[in-house]
Amino acid sequence: MNGAKWIWLKGDFEIYHSLLLHSRREDKGCNYPPMWHLDTPYPNVVFKKVFTAEKAGAFRVFAKGNGYAMMDGKIFPTEKEVPFDAGTHKAEIRILCTDGTFPCIYIDHDLLRTDESWYCAHSTPERFPVGCMEEYTSPEDNPHIFKYRYSPLIPKEITPLNDGVLYDFGKETFCRIAVSSEDPTSDYMLYYGESKEEALDEEHCTIRLPLCGKTEYSLHARAFRYLYLKGNTQGIRLSAEYEYLPLKDRADFQCDNPKIKEIWNMCAYTFHLNSREFFLDGIKRDRWVWSGDAYQSHMANNYLYFDNEITKRTILALLGKPPYEQHINTINDYTMYLIISVMEYYLNTADLDFVRFVWKRISALYRFLAEGTDEKDYICARPGDWIFIDWSPMDKNGPLCAEQILYWQTKNAMAYLAELLKEDGTVYKEEATRLKENIEKDFWCEEKSAFIDSYTSGKKNVTRHANIFAILYDFASKKQTESIRKNVLENENITPITTPYFAFFELLVYGKLGDIPRIQEKIESYWGGILEQGATSVWEQFDPTKQGAEHYEMYGQKYGCSLCHAWGSGPLYLLGRYCVGVYPTDAGYKTFRVEPNPGKYKSFRGTVPLPQGEVKVVYENGSITVTAGADGGTLCWKGKEHPLTKGIPFTV
Repeated sequence: MNGAKWIWLKGDFEIYHSLLLHSRREDKGCNYPPMWHLDTPYPNVVFKKVFTAEKAGAFRVFAKGNGYAMMDGKIFPTEKEVPFDAGTHKAEIRILCTDGTFPCIYIDHDLLRTDESWYCAHSTPERFPVGCMEEYTSPEDNPHIFKYRYSPLIPKEITPLNDGVLYDFGKETFCRIAVSSEDPTSDYMLYYGESKEEALDEEHCTIRLPLCGKTEYSLHARAFRYLYLKGNTQGIRLSAEYEYLPLKDRADFQCDNPKIKEIWNMCAYTFHLNSREFFLDGIKRDRWVWSGDAYQSHMANNYLYFDNEITKRTILALLGKPPYEQHINTINDYTMYLIISVMEYYLNTADLDFVRFVWKRISALYRFLAEGTDEKDYICARPGDWIFIDWSPMDKNGPLCAEQILYWQTKNAMAYLAELLKEDGTVYKEEATRLKENIEKDFWCEEKSAFIDSYTSGKKNVTRHANIFAILYDFASKKQTESIRKNVLENENITPITTPYFAFFELLVYGKLGDIPRIQEKIESYWGGILEQGATSVWEQFDPTKQGAEHYEMYGQKYGCSLCHAWGSGPLYLLGRYCVGVYPTDAGYKTFRVEPNPGKYKSFRGTVPLPQGEVKVVYENGSITVTAGADGGTLCWKGKEHPLTKGIPFTV
């Protein structure tokens, strides 16, 4: 029998830790809760299992919350041992939490252990699966506390100033800080900065803490590169501990251009910093879970760690619980990304149990989404809705084209998931067909040879976004695709993308079109441009026309731009998917292809993770060598296909 684990109602762990996480944002001394609805765990849960004992015994229940254990109808206090005779028994443990946490239990007996074989219920007779994690396997563990690792971090430079000390840790980081002094009457201010300018700007610094009245301070983890401690610092001691998850990099990439390896490392480090309880958007300003950001993080994850657990935690945290009265993060497109994410998660993992668990929630979310459409089934903004797409000027008069194409793909995802679960997906397919006909009629402009933002304004405004989605999701015809490529993607008069977020989508399109040199040039110029600014992690936005501290301005705030943003990790996916060329051709990589494309690189070495094992590709002197760590692979090189054998290098 496997070892015992703490168990809870599946999904409640994620909902609870999401609630905690979203309470931690700070801005100039204030707590800054999110503007969207947050769910809470079910307070009252009963855990059940029928088991057969070969002999008599007694078990003890460790529980978070108050309640009782029932054995064959007889009730026992949870803090007492529960006896049983040889034979078949029905165990039920009912727990109530009144403090906002979630009920969970732990039993470790030779004849009865808590694990995935249990089931549970809350207010209805419906059976729900239990949740558990490998990190919580001891009676001393507490699932209400998320487990991190810690390691000391030493400043690279310590610079005394007239009125304090500036600590430079050499790179963006996320640390717990401890400050101690011998004088409890000392009065200090501690300023956190992703940049030196922010740390030294007392008026506009985002995170600043007064320290007075004690000799010891233990501060919870926050993001920074620089710390400025202002005051009489004589006798002051400051130390830092890096807080992180031990996620293992299973991927790598390097080529004949050493700058690309620096960019890859910067992206990987950025992604590590934002891989926590869930995939975060950025580690300083928001520290929230945004569905659009997470959509891209799921992709990067599959080409760096391939850790399914953090992806599932993120999806469950975003989904929360029905009924839905608000879009995910209040953003219409983010609701759709979440539904599409579930389909793409299955395509990469073949995890049908997870799809089955979230299906009712996904269906309820889709129904809420569909309620906000007009007579043409176009997504429209209701009060409280946010039609986002990107930080870029668009004609949002009436229904927005990019939003409708994303809605079309959402219907396709619903049809796929329904049929996967042996349900009827016909209605979603029919809706998708009708919606596509309307979009083609209203938004395709022959004059512009492109999709326009709005058909109601009369402006015929063309931006990249809808046209990118049209190619990315196979909405556009072959003829339209060529027209979009010429008239939009390669048209310098069309407003360029300035966020790594949508730059990633644009580069995905170039990947689909086979234009790998374009991807490589953009990585070198855009991400390389960030690197040349002295960045150690990828910024939320980069405009090469700005100078110095101008780069840090965003949202009307002097330091509003996040300097460590997960949506900037796109090169991890782009290089693995389109240069190394690894992708699944069947759910869960039962079969997969390796289609290397060196593009402008004269040589490269790349490793891409699979659910089991890795694929290693080496290109040098015009030849390709592939070593696949799993069966089912096919190398596609110069128009020919070559079957791959697990563990045996193949050179052509």
